[in-house]
Amino acid sequence: MGKYDEFTRFRQRLNRKILEQGPLGVKRFFALDEQTFRPGALDSKTKEFLGLAASLVLRCDDCVAYHLIRAREHGAGREELFEAFQVALVVGGSIVIPHLRRAVDFLEELETLK
Repeated sequence: MGKYDEFTRFRQRLNRKILEQGPLGVKRFFALDEQTFRPGALDSKTKEFLGLAASLVLRCDDCVAYHLIRAREHGAGREELFEAFQVALVVGGSIVIPHLRRAVDFLEELETLK
C-alpha cells in the first residue's frame, strides 16, 4: 500500500470516528473547514494553494498531503505546485525544507496514480 492509500484510509476512518463521537463544536469546525474551500471570490484550486503553503509553513505533513491531493483534484499541475512550494519556502524559511521534501515525494506518488 502506498502513502496515498494509507493516508486516505487513515484520514477517512478517523474522521468518521471523530464526527460520530465528537461534540457539536468539533462538527462545526469540520463543516467550516469544508465550506472555506468551496469556490467564492477565489476558486477552489487557489484556496488549495493557500492551504498548501500555510500547511508547509506550519509544518503539518498531513495537511500538506491533503492539500496536495485536493489541488491535484482541482487540476493543479507540477509547475503551479512548485510555485506554491516556493511561496511557502520564502515565508517559512529553511525549516520548511524537510516538509517540502516529503511534499515532493508525495506529489511524485500522486502523479503515478493519475
